[in-house]
Amino acid sequence: MKKALILTGNYVQDHEFIYPFYRLLEDNFDVAIGINEDTKVKGILGTDIPPNKDHPIINIQDIKTKDYNLLIIPGGVKSMEKVRQNKKIINLISQFDRENKTIGCICSGVQLLISAKVVKGRKISGYYALEDDITNAGAIYTDLTSVIDDNIVTTAHYKD
Repeated sequence: MKKALILTGNYVQDHEFIYPFYRLLEDNFDVAIGINEDTKVKGILGTDIPPNKDHPIINIQDIKTKDYNLLIIPGGVKSMEKVRQNKKIINLISQFDRENKTIGCICSGVQLLISAKVVKGRKISGYYALEDDITNAGAIYTDLTSVIDDNIVTTAHYKD
C-alpha cells in the first residue's frame, strides 16, 4: 500500500492541506497526519485539521520514515514559523531527503526545507516573500508553478 505523511501545525493554510490530503486519498494512499501540537488543530481559515476522524494524528516521536513513500509539507506562514522550531520534524525532513523519498512542499512550507538544510544547490519554488531566504540557503529560487529537483517537488503558491 502507498503511504503518505503530511506534516503540519496550527494555522496551516487550509487549501494547502486539504487539496493534497484528498488528492492522495483519491489516489489510494494511506494518509497519516503528523501535527506539531499532537492534537487536532485549525487551519488559518478555520478548517479542522485533520478534517475527519478516520485519519488520526500520529505523534511526531512515533514517525518512522521507513513507513512512508511520500512526505507532504503544506505551508501557512503562521504555521511554519512554529513548526520549524520542532527539531524532530526538521530531522524527519532531512531523513526523508537522505533516503531519497519524494517530498512535496507548498508555498511557505519551504521554510521547513530550509531549516532541514536540504535545498542547497537545488532549484526551489516558493512564495515570493521567501526568495531571499531560499537564495540565502544556497538554493536557486524560482516562482514557477511547480519545480522538480531530484526527490523534491515545490510550488510557489496554493493556487498552483
